[in-house]
Amino acid sequence: MIYRNATHDDIPAILDLQKKYHILTISEDDKPDGFVTTLFTEEQFKELIEKENGITIAYDGDALVAYAMAASWTFWSKWPLFQHMIKDLPNLVYKGITLSTENSYQYGPICIDTAYRGTDVLPNVFKYSALQMKERFKVLVTFINHINPRSYNAHVRKLGLDVIQDFEFNNNHYYELALDLSNYGEEI
Repeated sequence: MIYRNATHDDIPAILDLQKKYHILTISEDDKPDGFVTTLFTEEQFKELIEKENGITIAYDGDALVAYAMAASWTFWSKWPLFQHMIKDLPNLVYKGITLSTENSYQYGPICIDTAYRGTDVLPNVFKYSALQMKERFKVLVTFINHINPRSYNAHVRKLGLDVIQDFEFNNNHYYELALDLSNYGEEI
């Protein structure tokens, strides 16, 4: 398995994996095993790669089997959901740290092919991504829709993220989670 940052050449494979597991296009059979809810365009993936170096990918041979996205709040600020989260950051204290756009970033979505779920792909993609962002930020912040229990369990039980609050946006209910990266991990 190869873990690395994505380049422009990886975008077609990332788009294919996103389409396979996006809430709007996922098969009903795959939906209970987790899905992604934010739909990204090719241009947005390019911007994320160029400006943030923010897509970690996993390849098994020639097959892209996972990606994880991470970026500064500046990148995410175009979307209303993230605007809502940014506005609320100063109200959140995590492990004694009042969150801000300067000391935290937004991780996710992460997407893993079903054949690789339950393996070491999730912790390795997550760790590779977190180690990249740790150089710039102290705290990882993310959110998970209440209707996605598999993602919740994976992030809380397997990866050790802490729920810092529940919030509602656009008639959806979300967990907001965080992880202190100041003492986080070794290289994978």
